[in-house]
Formats: sequence, structure tokens, C-alpha cells
Amino acid sequence: KSDAYAQEKQDFVQHFSQIIRVLTEDEMGHPETGDAIAWLKEILEHNAIGGKCHRGLTVLAFQKLVEPRKQNNESVQWALTVAFFLVADDIMDSSLTRRGQISCIYHLLKLYCREQPYYLNLIELFLQSSYQTEIGQTLDLITAPQGNVDLGRFTERRYKSIEKYKIAFYSFYLPVAAVTYMARTDGEKQHANAKKILLEMGEFFQIQDDYLDLFGDPSVTCKFGTDIQDNKSCWLVVQWATPEQYKILKENYQQKEAEKVARVKALYEELDLPAVFLQYEEDSHSHFMGLTEQYAVPLPAAIFLGFSCIFKSKK
Repeated sequence: KSDAYAQEKQDFVQHFSQIIRVLTEDEMGHPETGDAIAWLKEILEHNAIGGKCHRGLTVLAFQKLVEPRKQNNESVQWALTVAFFLVADDIMDSSLTRRGQISCIYHLLKLYCREQPYYLNLIELFLQSSYQTEIGQTLDLITAPQGNVDLGRFTERRYKSIEKYKIAFYSFYLPVAAVTYMARTDGEKQHANAKKILLEMGEFFQIQDDYLDLFGDPSVTCKFGTDIQDNKSCWLVVQWATPEQYKILKENYQQKEAEKVARVKALYEELDLPAVFLQYEEDSHSHFMGLTEQYAVPLPAAIFLGFSCIFKSKK
């Protein structure tokens, strides 16, 4: 990582600690809500600080959009505060905590940005992104309900709809759109062009995540994937092509037994999906570079090229 990246991450972590204080210090001892506030503080401190902060660090885009003479400590802190939403969402997967996290971001936007001319744009952007993410969550739940393995629902079309609404809007479009508004770049063309690039990035990001869930090195990814056991509608499971392959998946998917998980992985290897993914990554990288060249202007291309680090073999 570059020295600039390391400094930005350090700045973000320091400001994140300040955000935790703002959200929790006044009510820590409250007789009615103190326990919930203490729990919020614990999960934020334990889970977020020390992670990659990939989404939160899109604040770098703010500094690419705004002339240095117009940047100051206060404006960068506003951007870091907006980025809190993106880091917090990484660590909160249940619906109850997600609703709490959404409440947190609106509290912070009011506290830090209420007097700014872009405040309404940010509120509308976060409301829209929250709605889109909930649509994606709903599509995911009705496609793969707990205890009901119906691979007929696992189509590539449905998969792409899930990743677009559940992941791409909030993980890629939202942070860039937010800092674009903060830099007073409000044109519809800029936002529409950015969306063309960033939703494509979101698709690749989710497919890569699905691939690494099973084929990634846990010492690098820091997680042990469970998509097979959890009946997830992922990129790998929609690649089957014959009735025989479908039968193997149906008999072994969403099963906890190690031998059944291994049988699904063996099928993926028989389908040569690692090679398919590497070719997909190559094609996606070329496509991304082409989209950036075509649609980045008038925004700086560096905003989008900063995401190219997700192409692991292109570093």
C-alpha cells in the first residue's frame, strides 16, 4: 500500500473513533437505553477498526474532486463522517442492527452536515440507497429462503438483480455520488455516467467475493466461506449446464456435511470455474478500463481508477 493510502486509513480510523464517541458517550449510562448503546459501542470498536475500510476509504474521491485550496480539516471530516455508513454496514448483517446503523447515519448527517448546501442531496441519496439495498435483501431472501433448496430460482438473471440492488448501489455508486454532491458536482450527466461505471464494478466485486468464498485463501481473505452450507444464490451455483450437474447440486447444496460440501466444490472444479473466473476477471478489467475512458469525463478518471485494486491479478 502507498504512504498516501496508509495516511488516509489512519485519518479515517482516528475520525471513526470520534464518531463512536459522538454516537455513544451521552447515553452510555442511560437507565433505559444504556445497554443498547454499550452494545453499539462494543460492536463498532471490535469489528470495524482494523478492517480494510474499503468502502469508507472512498473519501479519497472527495480529495480528487475538490481543489486543494478549497479543502480544509472540517470538509474532510464531513466526508469521513459520510463514509461511516459504508464501514458500519460491512459489520452489521442482521436486520435489527442494520436499522440501528441507518438511524446512526442520519443522526451524523444532521450533526455534521445540516448547514451544508448538499445536505438535502445526501439525505435523498441515503434514503434511495437504503431502499435499493432492502430490495436487494428481499430478492436474496425470497430466492434462497432458509430450509428450502430450490435451485430453479437460482438463475443468472436473478443473481445479477440481487448483486445490483444488494451490493452495487451502496458499495460503489453511493460513496462516489456522496462525495460528488459534497464537492458541489450536481449534474445529472456526471451521476448517470458514474453509475454506468460503478454498477459494473459492483457486479465484478460480488462475483469475485463469491469465488473467493470457496476458492480463496483464508489466510488472505480472513474468512472461511459458507455459501454452499448457507444456500446462497452465488455466481458459482448458477453456472451448472446439464441435468446431471443440477442433480448433484440439488442433492448436496445447503448441507453441512463436509463430504457434501466437497462434492459441490468438486463439481465446480469439474466445470473449470477457477479458470472461468480468471478469464472473467481479465475481461472485466478491460471492460472497466473502457467504461472509465468513455464515461469518466467530466469527473476525474482517478476517482474510478482507485477501484481497480479489486482486480487482484492486476495489482
